[in-house]
Amino acid sequence: IPTLWLYAGVRAGAGAPGAASDALLGSFLEVLVALACVGTAVALYPYVRRQNETLALGFVGARTVEAALILVGVADITTLLRLRGAPGGAEPGAISLLGEQLVAHYDAVFLLSQSLMPGLNALLLGTLLLRSGLVPRALPLIGLVGAPLHLIAVGLTLFGVVDRFSPLVGLAALPIAAWEFGLGVYLVGWGFRPARTPVSGDRSHAERAG
Repeated sequence: IPTLWLYAGVRAGAGAPGAASDALLGSFLEVLVALACVGTAVALYPYVRRQNETLALGFVGARTVEAALILVGVADITTLLRLRGAPGGAEPGAISLLGEQLVAHYDAVFLLSQSLMPGLNALLLGTLLLRSGLVPRALPLIGLVGAPLHLIAVGLTLFGVVDRFSPLVGLAALPIAAWEFGLGVYLVGWGFRPARTPVSGDRSHAERAG
């Protein structure tokens, strides 16, 4: 969320004082987000794999893909900073064109990483937590209800029907934001409940995993 304004200066091509340092701070925060994507998935895996190992592995894989795409976006921003900070050399027009291409590439990667993947992650993790009973049912239900709405909004953005900053996209993202924030607060404050016995269709996975 902070990158919406931390990247504003470099996205606009502005040479305002502090634009580069703001962008570097935003890049650092996004690297932390990427690392947290993988870290949280790995931390949750031993608990949720007892319900369905396939879904649990899918969740780890989806989080890893999200992290990799976030780092690609960070590379776009840092490349843009180096390009604009290089002394002399290329024509100003060429630098401006390359800068626009890097910004467009960042936006495309952002749509796939920090827009699309959270919806998929909510479907996977929400299903696992709803089956397990490790958290109150309301939490995964928020994610499972919000994920389709969010994915529809991402699809509309991908095909150019709506702008990614439109109010519709923002409203569709609210349930996913509430799900992620609420789950984090609950786990920090109360931790997991005792797990339910896996349902019969998933018992073989749990027995093999355990």
